[in-house]
This record gives sequence, C-alpha cells and structure tokens, in this order.
Amino acid sequence: MIASVLLQGTDGLRAQAEIFNEIFSVFLGLGTLIGVIVVSYMLWNAYKYRDDGSEPKESFDPPVLGELPTGKGGPKAKKLFLSFGLSAIVVISLVVYAYGLLLVVEQGPDAPGVESADMEVDVVGYQFGWEFQYPNGVTTQNTLYVPEDSAIELRVTSRDVWHTFGVTDLRIKSDAIPGDYSETWFTTDGEDLASGEERTHQIECFELCGSGHSYMTGEIVVMDDQDFNTWYDEQAAALENESDGSGAATNGTDSGNGMENATNAMTAQGVEA
Repeated sequence: MIASVLLQGTDGLRAQAEIFNEIFSVFLGLGTLIGVIVVSYMLWNAYKYRDDGSEPKESFDPPVLGELPTGKGGPKAKKLFLSFGLSAIVVISLVVYAYGLLLVVEQGPDAPGVESADMEVDVVGYQFGWEFQYPNGVTTQNTLYVPEDSAIELRVTSRDVWHTFGVTDLRIKSDAIPGDYSETWFTTDGEDLASGEERTHQIECFELCGSGHSYMTGEIVVMDDQDFNTWYDEQAAALENESDGSGAATNGTDSGNGMENATNAMTAQGVEA
C-alpha cells in the first residue's frame, strides 16, 4: 500500500538509483538543516550565558548537576520536552518515508499498483563470468542486451561458488548462491536512443570468488526498442535453426547406420548363398 502511494504521479516503476539518490538527498538536506540549527543554538547559548566575570542576574536559574526536568512548568522543562517532541516527529516521519521507498526497491515490479516486469532474465554466475538466459531460450555470455524504457527482473544464481551480481550506477546488487535464486530488478529509463545507439552499464562481481574475481566483469547494453526486437528475433531464429540442424544431423546419422546394417545383412546372405 505504501509503495503504491509513493508511486502515484510517476511514470511507471521508478529506478532504484533514483530512489536511493532521493533518500540520500532528503537525509543529507534535513541532517544539514537540523545540524545548522542545533549548532547555532548551542553557540548562541554559549555566548549568551558566558562567564564575563560579573554577578549573574537574580532571574538566572542555572541547571544543577543531577537535576531532571519534571515537566510541571518552567522554561527549562518546556524547552526540553519541546525538543524531544520535535525530534520524535522528524525521526518517525523519516522512518515512514524511507521505509515506503525501500518497499518499492524490495518489491519492484511486484509492488501493488505497479505494472509487471517487461522481461525476466535468469543470471547464472560461474568462475569467472556471467551467463544470461532469456525467456525464448537464447543465452549470452557476459553481455545482457535489454530494450530501453523497460523494467527488467533478474533471477540470480550460481553454478559453482558464491558470487554477487552488481551494477554500481544502477544501484543493484544481488547474491548468486549455488542451488538458490535471489531476485533483483532495474529499469532502463533514460535519454531516448536512436536506431543504432546504445547505452552501457558495467557488471561486476562483488564477492571474492577466486583468482579471476577481478576479471569477472560484463556489461548491460541498452538498445533502441526496435533494434532490440530485431536482435531478439534473430537470436531466436538462429537458435531454432541450430536445433533443427542438430535434429537433421541426428536423423542423417541414423539413416547412415540403417544403410550400413542393410549392406551387412545383404553381404551375409550372399555368403550363405
């Protein structure tokens, strides 16, 4: 519910990088503002109540060591409880706000009121590379091709040891564990691409996985929607032709064995004759 409310007024699913940047900016801005107010108030009080060597005024009521405010009146108690109340309101508001945005990151395309992912891709890590398996059966090595303006959901696993699939500029990171799947997602929103143009993001492994860990890289290639559809269809056709060719080769082998068996049988009959 919170996730769908926070997405109202936006064009579909927001990118994780955008969400994390927003949280960082809000916390930085509020933290800086509150810090400036608190430090300024502290310095003002330090100057106002400085010891200048003169006798204090009769109205001055300094705090006593060990004294606790009762809240029954007096300026000291009112200021303290007012500061506690304002601090609680600010902290609770930030927690609710950040929690709602992090729900969007956690649920992604599965969040209520959000359109489902445009494509689901299986990511298989191995020493030392990445394999991407598309819904039509096409697989690529170390390069993930995706269309622009789409939401991509990834199911990440490993075939040998632990890895971590991550893309820094997209703010995504997901563990690749043998025998288990973890899920993450990203969007490819950005400047519109013309035909033939591409936008790339570097893939890295963030889990020490062996001697080739530093070289376990890849890239996400964002393509124009039409270019991607053309590439996707070509890969599917090539895969189908490869499957048909393998079947024909198998059938041809079987026919050859049948001819050989028939020849052997005829030879045997001639010998018997």
